[in-house]
Amino acid sequence: MAPTFPRHDREIAEMFDRIAPRYDRLNRVLSFGTDVAWRRRAIALARLGPRQRGLDVGTGTGDLTIGLLRASDPSSVVVALDLAPRMLAIAHRRLVATGLSRRAVPVVGNAESIPLPDASVDRVVSGFTLRNIGDLPRSLREMRRVTRSDGRIVLLELSHPPNEAFAALYRWYFERVAPRAAALLGGDAAAYRYLPRSLRPFPRAEDLARMVGDAGFADVRFERLTLGIAAIHVATSP
Repeated sequence: MAPTFPRHDREIAEMFDRIAPRYDRLNRVLSFGTDVAWRRRAIALARLGPRQRGLDVGTGTGDLTIGLLRASDPSSVVVALDLAPRMLAIAHRRLVATGLSRRAVPVVGNAESIPLPDASVDRVVSGFTLRNIGDLPRSLREMRRVTRSDGRIVLLELSHPPNEAFAALYRWYFERVAPRAAALLGGDAAAYRYLPRSLRPFPRAEDLARMVGDAGFADVRFERLTLGIAAIHVATSP
């Protein structure tokens, strides 16, 4: 039986299912390819050792899952969790094409109620998902619940540049230029208006670090990427 999600999650899943076919191409174009380097850095911080298990929250079309599996020990596995079935189907096809499907477990589910047992994974990774979650503190507590002692989370997300002049320029591009460019390239206009808006209420890097600590993680740190356009938060499970 398919899981039943709250209204917010259903709307997010429907939106991402609509944009799934063009999602990767538009991401590369609108970010000028910087998202590739950001994911590479996150993967370097999250590599899995022998027989370790990872969880990719919001796997989308599978970029982070595929990259993590390629960089990790051949005996490791990753649970690929996503709300949107169409996105997950694309991820599965890509995993098959790259010969990695035997090491991945696609699961339709949400971050606020992760369908895994307590202390069942060694890594939790997430790329560009957090700002789409309805209850972020609850989802962080769920990540803590499923992470084993001495495990690690690696969270990659867009952020707020600390330099106000650059931040203003970035907002102009992200909120005005990018949605129009996406529409011209055949993207869903409503979706690409939502995506910039989703960043406005999202916590600044320092505030997100505090939230990660409040969820029960230790040794919380973060690094800004590309003048603070994005940030990676890393923490351990005590």
